[in-house]
Amino acid sequence: MALGNFEKCHAVTAKWEGGWSNHPKDPGGKTMYGVTEAVYHNWLKSQGKAPKPVRNITKGEALVIYKNLYWDAAKCDTLAAGVDLAVYDASVNSGVSRGRKWLLASIGGAEVETIKKICAKRLSFLRALKTWATFGKGWLNRVVDVEAKSVAMNLAAKTNKHVTTMSLEREAEDANKKAKAQGASGAAAGGGTAALSPEMADQMAAWALTGVMLVAVGFAVFLIVRSVINKKRAEAYAREAAA
Repeated sequence: MALGNFEKCHAVTAKWEGGWSNHPKDPGGKTMYGVTEAVYHNWLKSQGKAPKPVRNITKGEALVIYKNLYWDAAKCDTLAAGVDLAVYDASVNSGVSRGRKWLLASIGGAEVETIKKICAKRLSFLRALKTWATFGKGWLNRVVDVEAKSVAMNLAAKTNKHVTTMSLEREAEDANKKAKAQGASGAAAGGGTAALSPEMADQMAAWALTGVMLVAVGFAVFLIVRSVINKKRAEAYAREAAA
């Protein structure tokens, strides 16, 4: 099995997929190492094997499934370092068709900008899901972590460690400046809405969309949500720079 950059990228994704899960609000149902029971049973059938509980899947089997059904299917071996990680993790989390769609809608210009656009489109999609209220915090942390690691991977493939670190620090600084500016603008637009906590922002945004709140307050909430996202991005880039 030719691996290319697969192992390095999968190590990032595997950390977020974790081990056993059977959350009642997860439409995927029972999963082990991020592989759903339905996907596992289909794969076993393709190998001429009898179905068995996904909890019994081996790490080796999971690795083959990830390589064949996600990495290869998304054509990640054809992508630049870092772009491959951004597309791969998006494909695992939201489906190969979406991962490729976000890639095709983001290409053009610097590869680092392509990575950022993919992650931004991915996050917009996730925030619109009904399950965001349950899984949103984890998804946000995952997407910003993947963005920062993807950018770091891309930079490291082109330049030395010192320049990579400086670039990551600059990304962290830029994201932090955006977070502060958006937070301040949100407070001004909402007449004190800055007192909203990040945990309240999504609920307030939902109210604004249904017309319960004034347009000005809805815009303020939008800015505060963006501020929260950019603060998380700044933290992720700072961690990569320190690493």
